[in-house]
Amino acid sequence: MPESDREVPIPLHRLQSAFGPSVVLYGEDGEEQTFRIKAEFRLGDKVYAALQSDAMRKDDEVEMFRVGGSDDEPELETIEDDEEWELAAEAYDDMLFAGDETP
Repeated sequence: MPESDREVPIPLHRLQSAFGPSVVLYGEDGEEQTFRIKAEFRLGDKVYAALQSDAMRKDDEVEMFRVGGSDDEPELETIEDDEEWELAAEAYDDMLFAGDETP
């Protein structure tokens, strides 16, 4: 998709309003892990969040989630579709580097 045809992510703050700067998630093994909320944004008709654990921070990685639920009780949903995950990740990168110009 040409860059000019991409949707522009719109920053949101529902998760931070509901949970503060971080959220606690539970893995399949039941172990809890704290993730910092790096960004939340609307892309088209869906809302996404980029979260980062302390371990991920070392490699500057984030995990992308879809945000569902209501404004009062947002819920994080795993993104199963690779194409949707890539779109969300690209939109997050666009937000990070919005002011940068490429040569």
